[in-house]
Amino acid sequence: MTSSSRRKEEGPLLNGGVKQSTWSKAFNSNAVWEEKDEFLDVIYWLRQIIAIILGVIWVFCAHPVKTLIFCIINAGVLYVYFSSFQQIDEEEYGGTWELTKEGFMTSFALFLVVWIIFYTALHYD
Repeated sequence: MTSSSRRKEEGPLLNGGVKQSTWSKAFNSNAVWEEKDEFLDVIYWLRQIIAIILGVIWVFCAHPVKTLIFCIINAGVLYVYFSSFQQIDEEEYGGTWELTKEGFMTSFALFLVVWIIFYTALHYD
């Protein structure tokens, strides 16, 4: 086995031989993403975290267009994350639209479930 193929199997190394985890790369600006699916998984799970947080917060908001505001915040935060913070090449992942819609419907469904559960728990007579 050559040293270059062994290095590729081990993945990106940090600090003299310690493999950098996916979540540590997710919170480091300009991280190197060896695998496309790894970055898409980060996008997916960040959307789910945003959905849970906004679902709980929206219980206390009385605004009638909650779902529209959720969609704008969810898409906007992730767009800023991958375009400004990570500064990835969107075309490598299928374009901006592909990254923006990655995991969007499942996060919207999770947002609705969390909001309904918390709203019912707080306002049920």
